[in-house]
Amino acid sequence: MPFGLDGVEVGLIIVFLCLFGGIMSGFPVAFAIAGAGVISFGIIAALDSAGILLHAAIDTASADYAGLIAEGVRRDAISIFRYPDLPRITEPLFPGGWEQALDRNISFIVNRMNERVIAGASIETLLAVLMFVMMGITLERSKIANDLLTTMARVFGPLPGGLAVSIVIVGAFLAASTGIVGATVVTMGLLALPTMLRNGYSPELSTGVIAASGTLGQIIPPSIVIVLLGTLAGDIYSTAQENRAQLVGCSDALTYLGEPAVVSVGTLFQAALLPGILLAFLYGAYAFGFALLNPAKAPPVQFAEGSGSVTTKGDALTWFLGVPVALIVGAVMLGQLGVIGSQNVQVSSYSDAGATASLRTSVSPDCQAAMIDLHGQEAWDTAVSEQAAIDDAGGVQLAQERTAEQLDVARAEALANAAPIGTGIAILFVGLALVLATARGVNPLADEKPLLIGAGGVLLAFVIDWLLIAPTTSSGVTFVLMAIPLAITLYGVWPAFERLAQNELLRVVFPPLVLIVAVLGSILGGITNPTPAAALGAGGAIMLAAYRKLAEEDGKKGSIILLASLALVVMLLFGINFDLRTGLETTTAADVIANLIAQAAYHFAFIGLLYGCWVLFRTGVLGPVVRETAKVTSMVFTILIGSQLLNLVLISFGGEHYIQDFLRSFDNELKVFLIVMLVLFILGFVLDFLEIIYIVIPIVGPVIYGGTFDPKWVTIMIAVNLQTSFLTPPFGFALFYLRGVAPKEVTTGHIYRGVIPFVLIQVAGLALLWWVPSIVTIVPNLLP
Repeated sequence: MPFGLDGVEVGLIIVFLCLFGGIMSGFPVAFAIAGAGVISFGIIAALDSAGILLHAAIDTASADYAGLIAEGVRRDAISIFRYPDLPRITEPLFPGGWEQALDRNISFIVNRMNERVIAGASIETLLAVLMFVMMGITLERSKIANDLLTTMARVFGPLPGGLAVSIVIVGAFLAASTGIVGATVVTMGLLALPTMLRNGYSPELSTGVIAASGTLGQIIPPSIVIVLLGTLAGDIYSTAQENRAQLVGCSDALTYLGEPAVVSVGTLFQAALLPGILLAFLYGAYAFGFALLNPAKAPPVQFAEGSGSVTTKGDALTWFLGVPVALIVGAVMLGQLGVIGSQNVQVSSYSDAGATASLRTSVSPDCQAAMIDLHGQEAWDTAVSEQAAIDDAGGVQLAQERTAEQLDVARAEALANAAPIGTGIAILFVGLALVLATARGVNPLADEKPLLIGAGGVLLAFVIDWLLIAPTTSSGVTFVLMAIPLAITLYGVWPAFERLAQNELLRVVFPPLVLIVAVLGSILGGITNPTPAAALGAGGAIMLAAYRKLAEEDGKKGSIILLASLALVVMLLFGINFDLRTGLETTTAADVIANLIAQAAYHFAFIGLLYGCWVLFRTGVLGPVVRETAKVTSMVFTILIGSQLLNLVLISFGGEHYIQDFLRSFDNELKVFLIVMLVLFILGFVLDFLEIIYIVIPIVGPVIYGGTFDPKWVTIMIAVNLQTSFLTPPFGFALFYLRGVAPKEVTTGHIYRGVIPFVLIQVAGLALLWWVPSIVTIVPNLLP
């Protein structure tokens, strides 16, 4: 064997040399990966056919091997790394010849493509990538990012380091709307870097804060990195835990773990929210601290005042902080007291099934020992006592059909427990009250009568809901009764919106903020999965960009866009409060009318979306957006196909199992994870996140997701690690993006020196997530 290496080791070297050679050749990465797979397989097949590549495999027929099996060592735990002294046999790298390996690979790749690209379970989630990309590019091309930077600079510029802080805030905004590192870094580099340099900011701080803020797109949801990682992590974690359960003698992962082995993209978005906000806060805190210590390198900057009235500090404290906090805290307290809550009094025709034990106890002795080792003796004893109590009571109580008397009792109990004020009405009118309060603070000198009338409508809504609307009141009657207070409230909300539109900060920040909250809120709240939320984001970005373009044109106002947005709200309200299904025996006249109104709102919203597309097409925005979206999405899916081909080449000669056996040989989960994180960090210098996710994670994933670590924590640690790698000199991708758009007076040395403090912040953030993993898990545990 060449250089005393095993044939599998030589094969791995050939594959990685071909991969790096293809990437460095200048060919598009998507095609270089597939080409590397084809070329490396050809080279390995030729060397194997010539008898040059040989693999020293463990002799499974030897007495030593049989002795290990007799001692109870599992076959999968026996490898050349754990037991290097076992007898070996020399065999070709392809025992059945390269023709058989090629035939098997073609079959595998057809199945893989069907699974992961064409018709698999993950294809729906991958569609979210397309729409998130379109959402981000639309917001970028419509110059909304430029407005955000200008407005934030006016707000924070007078503070020490204010421009740098505004860059961090806008970077977080763009990360939550684009999720694309390159686009964010380039956009802010073009828009903000000249302004910062012109106002006396040091090149180091300017370039460092722009590069670091641009990488927030790696972690702040909806991050494309997390979407792609999530589609793989879910499959890998489920399969790895099933294998782990069977290896210890349990029937499945649910029995062994006591919970389903499932992790979704929505859950990962929840897990990434707090770490992303934490990193953004640390960036801003560093910029502010740097300015305090070095005032000459980050001076305060006074920009020209925007439009809008002047608000005193007292008014701002009252209407922007005091009243909103009082409204929200008051609503929460009323919820705790049971005044606000669910009014659902529907009861099932079947009784509830009895509770089961916290762990399954009818398992084999091997599985029992493994479960005690995993959960602890106390948890096992608790489950045994729970099961004994269930058995003494006659076993688990199954759901049974209730009698008429039982149904009446259940309905009466549900009616007695229903809250006087419904959650939906409370959220709607508290939200409208917040609009009224904010508008009062924006212009305290304007006529307050409309706002007071609107506030009276809010109070009237709560009184009517408490006194006149019962949980058994039909949706039609509820709608009619609430129409009067809603109309009164909207009488005050309409001029409130006009006042809010006069404030530049709210006019610029509020629309994209609402869009981001709508997209993330629907995912984080468990209302829907990422794909419909991404569709909402793409459609909302188109309408938002169209409205901005119409506002730029003289004499044109985006009334159609605003009415289409209102139609979306109407669809939501009617969909929640009425049964829009047709042809049912229980369909009422109110449901029929609501269905017609919802249908009309749907068609109007669709027409508004088409009109928005026409506006963007007419103004030359839609064409570049569609082309760029198609380009990025095609690259993602082409890399996905090419990476599957490369992975199958590794599998064909045993390279994937060789790497996994090497990692498992350490018998220390913590050490293995550190090794994988270090490898990913180094690979981040030369490979983009797409190649790392699709090539490296499938190889190491079964090891790091097959242990005791929380899969959410593992995934977020990987994402933050890659973010750190893309920021680290001298090869960080974000640095090259920024170098490409930086002025000539900004040197590469400036960029490297400026980014080092932010790399240290990233490392500190990784260490904090390591020592306090609850930062990752607390939000998924609190949200559904």
